[in-house]
Amino acid sequence: MAKVSQAAKVGLFVLLSGSATYVVWRTVSKEVGVNGNYTVHAHIKDATGLALHSRVTIAGIAVGSIDSIKLEGGAARIDVKMDKNVPLYQNATLGKKSASLLGESTIVLTGGTEDQPKLKDGDEIHAITESASMEDITNSVAKIAQRVELVADQLANSIGTEKGGQDMRAILDNLAQATDAINVTVRENRSVIHDALERVDRITVNGEPEMASILENVRVITEDVRKLTASNGQGTDVQGTVTNINQASKSLNDALGHIDNISKGIDEGHGTIGRLTKDETLINEVQGVVEGVNDYVGGITRLQTVVGLRADYNFLANTIKSYVELRLQPREDKYYVIELINDPRGKTNFTQTDVDTTNPNLPSHYRTITTTTTDAFRFSLQFAKTMGPFTGRFGIKESTGGFGLDLHLLNNRFELQQDLFGFGEEIDPRYRVTIAYEFIHRLWLLGGVDHVFTGSERDYFLGLQLRFTDEDLKTILPFAGGAAAGTSK
Repeated sequence: MAKVSQAAKVGLFVLLSGSATYVVWRTVSKEVGVNGNYTVHAHIKDATGLALHSRVTIAGIAVGSIDSIKLEGGAARIDVKMDKNVPLYQNATLGKKSASLLGESTIVLTGGTEDQPKLKDGDEIHAITESASMEDITNSVAKIAQRVELVADQLANSIGTEKGGQDMRAILDNLAQATDAINVTVRENRSVIHDALERVDRITVNGEPEMASILENVRVITEDVRKLTASNGQGTDVQGTVTNINQASKSLNDALGHIDNISKGIDEGHGTIGRLTKDETLINEVQGVVEGVNDYVGGITRLQTVVGLRADYNFLANTIKSYVELRLQPREDKYYVIELINDPRGKTNFTQTDVDTTNPNLPSHYRTITTTTTDAFRFSLQFAKTMGPFTGRFGIKESTGGFGLDLHLLNNRFELQQDLFGFGEEIDPRYRVTIAYEFIHRLWLLGGVDHVFTGSERDYFLGLQLRFTDEDLKTILPFAGGAAAGTSK
């Protein structure tokens, strides 16, 4: 009886364990535990690196998994089981993206726009975005390696030979000799300068008594001349001196006459200098040029060039967004902002095409919208005007039209930034709110919400920005235009 009771306990334990395992499997399994999911499929050229049940993402967020991979019509058919809470529309796109250098890949989707019909269970995604495969990357690396090998061969031919080694040794010997000569010259000049300074010091120390002696000699000479001129003047030397003085005075009178003629011509407007003093048009032109140069130099002197380096972490997308900002501020109440943005989520463009057809199987007039996502950089170019604690901005924000409003508090160490942009890029404009605080000099802590109006794309971010004034950049800007023009030629 004890043995039967023990067997019954074991059987009951196995039955309970199996039931618990089934319940856990029903709860956790992506295939059974979620009711209402739907499946869509697409055909791609290459399914290398894809694995069954791997996750499928939109904007870096998992929204489904790969249900099956099979060959159909010479292409790979990918069946994707989607979360019932994530709708896809007729213009949705599907693409393959490399997940690592080991060859693993994932499926990336874009949901499309709400003005298109929703995809149902079993529908096909027709818009496919192709990306570079590991084979393409390997071929590119191989080409680079070939070019590096060519450079190495050329370097070996130039330096690796006996003659090349001798030339290199000769160059190094010449460089060593030149360095020694420079050191000798510096040492010699140092002693010469030291001796010269000592001589100057001695002259300075003895200068006062020497100057007193010179002045005494001048006094004696002038007294002798006075006595000589006060005499009868019968001496031959005195008469010759007087004659020379008369001739010198005549020459001086002639020179003064020439100067008088020249000044008269200038006064009458003759010659270049005369025209410059009499021609009002020329005077106004010269004055205008001088004022223009003065305004230009003054503007460059007042200009402030502020550089900002910023990085944000997006929590939901799990990406890092980078900014490089240049602020040109000619006055306290206005500035210009230039930004270059690297967003890992890429840049999405929508192309709308109206089609007229006579095909009886299609509507006579219909519209298609093509969605294109690229890894291109975004840029901003805005004009900003400050009025009290508020600053308004208008222009291009992240490659789309937009405007913003900022609030500055606590001696400009606290900022509340609001941006509204993305008109035409998405159905709803993109609204972003950012709070920034300068907790350390030149270092700002930022945080906020992006895509406030769009719940499916809303994300939260936290970042740091280094903001500083670069005076050297201000001196380069006047020559940047000429350098760009020379480069374009």
